[in-house]
Amino acid sequence: MGSMIDKIAWLHLENGAVLCSRSKGKDAFYLPGGKREGTESDLETLVREVREELSVEIDPESAKLFGIFRAEAHGKAAGVIVQMSCYTADFHGELHPDNEIEELAWFTTADMERISAVDKLIFTALHDKGLLN
Repeated sequence: MGSMIDKIAWLHLENGAVLCSRSKGKDAFYLPGGKREGTESDLETLVREVREELSVEIDPESAKLFGIFRAEAHGKAAGVIVQMSCYTADFHGELHPDNEIEELAWFTTADMERISAVDKLIFTALHDKGLLN
């Protein structure tokens, strides 16, 4: 079996669109989040990554697991799988890109060609549940 990349993602939906971010020097957009560090829990990873990328504070009490999705990793060798544990959660503060994040955008299923394979699965699941246009 190939290697697995374990990531946590935040699903922030408004008006039928989901928040995505693009890192400096990259062309693809991703759901906000990232890889856990050391022995961090899912929620600790979620809180830290969202704070680093978007300058807001996730409310861990409000976090709910939406689902776990697996697909081939974007831009990695064949056989490398990314596993994305996706959470919805409330937040405090003003959303703005920070650190390596250059741009934030609100995406719907019309933007599917601009996202990674695993994010396509997540967008489809959100759309099937009536959460995403």
